[in-house]
Amino acid sequence: MSTRKILPVIFFLLAGLVSITRAQSKPAFLTVAEKSDFKSTSTHADVMQFINKLKKSSPYVRVETIAKSVDGKEIPLIVIGKPLPKNPAALKNDKRLVVYYKANIHAGEVEGKEATLMLARDILAKKNPEYLDKIILLICPIYNPDGNDKIGPLSRNRPGQAGPENGAGIRYNEQNLDLNRDAMKAEAPETQGFLRNVLNRWDPAILVDCHTTDGSLHQEPVTFCWAMNPNGSMDIKNYMQYKLFPAVSKTLSEKYNTLNVVYGEFINRMDITKGWETFGEEPRYVVNYAGLRNRLSMLNENNVYSDFKTRVYGCYSLLRSILDYAYANRDEIKKLVKDTDEKTIARGLNPTPADSFAVEYRLEPAKEKIKVRSFEMETYKDDQGRTRQRRTGNIKVVEIPYLANYTAKRSVRIPYGYLISSHDPEITYLLDSHGIEYKQLKDTLAADVESFKITELKPAQRLNQGHYNNISKGNLFTQKKKFEPGCIFVPMAQKNANVAAYLLEGESDDGMLFWNLLDRQIASQWGRGYDYPVHRVLTPDPVKNALFVKEKKK
Repeated sequence: MSTRKILPVIFFLLAGLVSITRAQSKPAFLTVAEKSDFKSTSTHADVMQFINKLKKSSPYVRVETIAKSVDGKEIPLIVIGKPLPKNPAALKNDKRLVVYYKANIHAGEVEGKEATLMLARDILAKKNPEYLDKIILLICPIYNPDGNDKIGPLSRNRPGQAGPENGAGIRYNEQNLDLNRDAMKAEAPETQGFLRNVLNRWDPAILVDCHTTDGSLHQEPVTFCWAMNPNGSMDIKNYMQYKLFPAVSKTLSEKYNTLNVVYGEFINRMDITKGWETFGEEPRYVVNYAGLRNRLSMLNENNVYSDFKTRVYGCYSLLRSILDYAYANRDEIKKLVKDTDEKTIARGLNPTPADSFAVEYRLEPAKEKIKVRSFEMETYKDDQGRTRQRRTGNIKVVEIPYLANYTAKRSVRIPYGYLISSHDPEITYLLDSHGIEYKQLKDTLAADVESFKITELKPAQRLNQGHYNNISKGNLFTQKKKFEPGCIFVPMAQKNANVAAYLLEGESDDGMLFWNLLDRQIASQWGRGYDYPVHRVLTPDPVKNALFVKEKKK
């Protein structure tokens, strides 16, 4: 056969092979974003339909319910494993690592919702799914379903966001609460379910919370970082900052061809050389909260100024990169978490004056500068004669300081435990929600304690999540105090000790006093003055002879 006759046959066969390859790689079913060429995002009903297809497609997926929203919508938790564990208790001797991906906590920020659904589908599509011999993957693709289904024009719900052009949901839930400010006070049903049915029940070693940032202008579509609160384990924070983050960033760049940078914003948008600054340290943010619990947690913020499709695929690639790292370093991560829990418990058994809890912070630059692919800016006057800035088409790479290390400006000593001189069931309910261990006194106890004397108490001038937060000042003093039967003792020899301290310390910037949860206890109208009901027990001696009610199995 002549070459002229052979070539068309070869081209035909190659074309057929390409078609077959594409057919094999084409997903069996698509998300709303994919079907609409990234013009739309999923409703809650769309997500649940997609999850039903996942269940039918694979024996390695099960769906649990985290909670029901205020409007009664189910908040799903997709459990992926090979084999599927019957329940978390079955993981006691399991060598697999539990990884949790949360999306759509702010329901106008929808990249994580679409990316996690795509990721679950793609992992389960293979006969021998990747990752699952070492990882159990938990996914909550739609954490704020009520806010999600209030889809409206971006000009109203998310000004300045580049797609999806058919609109997105709103930031808050049906209670007008920002769910990413609720981790400590836990007022929303979504938060209660997250604490009880994800963190307390499954105890994931890694948590990733997906968002979209509308902060500074830069080219990188993906940003991410680690938990920032210094009252969490510094061993875990340093591991995240200096080992995990560089490795994941490199994988994301080199394996998945995705530009990325550590999360932050320019300190001064008019002079971007001043530096790049991270987010707040408070554990009301889910990522910081998980860090307090001695777990590896990451904030993902996708760049609002990149187009929607780029943001979704960027988020997808980041989640892949994290799984790649977790898979390769499973044993190291499990050991780090186990060792950190043991250190926290040992500290609580014998706290020393050197063991401290920060109540005021300072923000300092990290060791190394970072590079950000920003845009050259030009100054102009708007219609009202005001000076404004806008980007030109030119990229400007700047190497600048990264303010990312919160350190203690003022601290108090970590106690052996806390005695709470109140029987308020709302207090025990919140402790239970956070998985904090406590005991109740069976008999009267007279104990030497360190108490917090409130010298100044005033409400914040602006409402915050429906609260006029308490701004308090005070001093610690020692006294002998009588505690009645039913009073609560919270030992610090437990893995969630850092969360307990954050809730109970009088000067905490995210605790019960700050969030008005103890207002009835400190009310001056009953003639008690401002008596703070939480007292510090510095050593085991004051409670060593205490009798406690036999603990009930939870």
